[in-house]
Amino acid sequence: MLANLDSPLQIVMSVCFVTFLSYFTAGLGDALVLRPQMIWPLWPGCAFLVAVLLLTPRKIWPVLLAAGLAGFVLHDLRAGLAIRTVALLNLADVIEVLIAAWCVSLAFGGAPRLNSVKSLAKYSFFAVILAPISAASLSATVLGADYWLAWRISVLTEALALLTLTPAILSWAGMALGRDKRSRAYYLEGAVLLAGLASLGYGTFVVSNVSSLSVLLYSLVPFLLWSALRFGTIGVSTSMMVVAFLSIWGAIHGRGPFVGRAPLSNVLALQLFLLLAATSFMVLAAVVEEGKNAGKALKTSEEKFSKAFRHGPMSLTLTSAKDHRYLEVNKTFERLTGWTREEVIGRTPFDIGLWVDPSQRTELAKRVFAELTLQNLEVQFRKKNGAVLMGLASAELIDVDGEPCVLSGAVDITDMKRAEEILSSVNRRLIEAHEEERTRIARELHDDINQRLAFLAVNLSTVKKGVPAADAATRHGIEQVCQEVSDLGKNVQALSHRLHSSKLEYLGLAVAAGGFCKEFSQQYNVEVEFHCDSFPRTLSPEISICLFRVLQEALQNAVKYSGTRRFEASLERTSSGIHLSVRDSGVGFDPDSAMNRHGLGLISMTERLKLVDGQLSIDSKPQRGTTIHACVPLNAKVKSALAAR
Repeated sequence: MLANLDSPLQIVMSVCFVTFLSYFTAGLGDALVLRPQMIWPLWPGCAFLVAVLLLTPRKIWPVLLAAGLAGFVLHDLRAGLAIRTVALLNLADVIEVLIAAWCVSLAFGGAPRLNSVKSLAKYSFFAVILAPISAASLSATVLGADYWLAWRISVLTEALALLTLTPAILSWAGMALGRDKRSRAYYLEGAVLLAGLASLGYGTFVVSNVSSLSVLLYSLVPFLLWSALRFGTIGVSTSMMVVAFLSIWGAIHGRGPFVGRAPLSNVLALQLFLLLAATSFMVLAAVVEEGKNAGKALKTSEEKFSKAFRHGPMSLTLTSAKDHRYLEVNKTFERLTGWTREEVIGRTPFDIGLWVDPSQRTELAKRVFAELTLQNLEVQFRKKNGAVLMGLASAELIDVDGEPCVLSGAVDITDMKRAEEILSSVNRRLIEAHEEERTRIARELHDDINQRLAFLAVNLSTVKKGVPAADAATRHGIEQVCQEVSDLGKNVQALSHRLHSSKLEYLGLAVAAGGFCKEFSQQYNVEVEFHCDSFPRTLSPEISICLFRVLQEALQNAVKYSGTRRFEASLERTSSGIHLSVRDSGVGFDPDSAMNRHGLGLISMTERLKLVDGQLSIDSKPQRGTTIHACVPLNAKVKSALAAR
């Protein structure tokens, strides 16, 4: 819009300016009238007022509209028109201007920019079709000719002006206000275009005769194409204004191709020619500008992506072709790997030895082209100096200039993996220390405490024999103590077996697990059903002790928390390794929340399984029971804390 026009001085100056220009445009229209029929092939007054209203705030529309109408009335009265005619014509102008300005303003939120086919169609519906049709029924009554012919001419008169003059004024105003800054070459080229078009138009419409119609009219096409392709909406609207004024001037003076028939027919033919030409080239200009804007938006988007790509601080990012050649890398790639952009563009990761395992790179590319995207893949990179980095990589298939390419990104997780290894090493050492301490305590209980209890039981039996038979109370008391010592010995022996199972050491996991389930059933007065199918005879001690401890922990947790007295445990060999499962039909629990609580032993089981490359999984839902699954591969790489020292 123009200035806010808040001060009274600005409003007064605007009113005077609009009044003067309205009077001038009315005079210009009067110069283009076909006499004596008083028919205007093109009436610029309403088109000018519509442009003025679209460029100014709505709050001063009544003042500016009144100023414009004052200019029209002043001209009409000086031209000698009857009061009734002046009143009807200006009433029609008010209807047309308000409909066009109000509807377009609401549709576009202000002055329209006709830089797309959609915006041109929306503007044309309200301003070029709806507004002229609404006003034509009134203005056609004063033309003094056949009503429907006059109605058609009136509609085309206003539509032609609103399609060409209004967009031209809006574009000129945008350039004057600095919204569309152009170079000197742009204005020079525009001046050359208008000069050439004016010269050719003058020869076509003012100098020529009817016989030269086809050739000379077609000669205008290159200039109109030039205006559409190079200058867009402002070029076409300005060029069509030149063509319209020259063709109308020639017609009313009996020159050019639009003479020789009835005056009304000549005007109708001229208007149809101008309207069709303007519409065609305005659409072409809108398509061209739409393409330019799309190209600019794409270029801007590409520049933003390129900038974000190159300067992204967190992720190592690159694009590569189908043959693995690097197309682009970012600065994080250069910083982390030590390779510069110039050193890798056009080369492959195999050329520079970037991947520790080259087959992993080949497999990644195959999967991306097959699955389109990959997420969270742990990979190892070798820096230029030979150091190894760990990365968490993702990749997806993108299109670059019509060719499928791989966009890859990786976050450096080397420090995180080292921290995990350190933590895992600490956990391994704690578990092994725990296991060593359990073994030591079990041996102490079995070899010392239990033996001493047995010796105490023998001594008590000896003491009992020395007590007279008549002293029944003393003998009974000694028998009770002997029984308690015997029971204590059994409990100590059972505790020793739980801490360190000699069966596990000498007879293997299957026998030890079965024996433990039987002892566990007797100790806690529960039912444990144990199954063992297709189990290997020999198993590494590390795997055996790991699964045995998981079985112990799972059954103890089940007794404490499940609320049931019947359990199932099974050991079986699968295609992937050894599978241990412990089931109950109890109350169940939420595994995620349980992992965050202490006392259930889930973390201990998980850490133990990590030592043998195993995995722990839990199937449990409230009131639907629980199943603990522990899976260990037979070829597990045992992680020893002693080896890690």
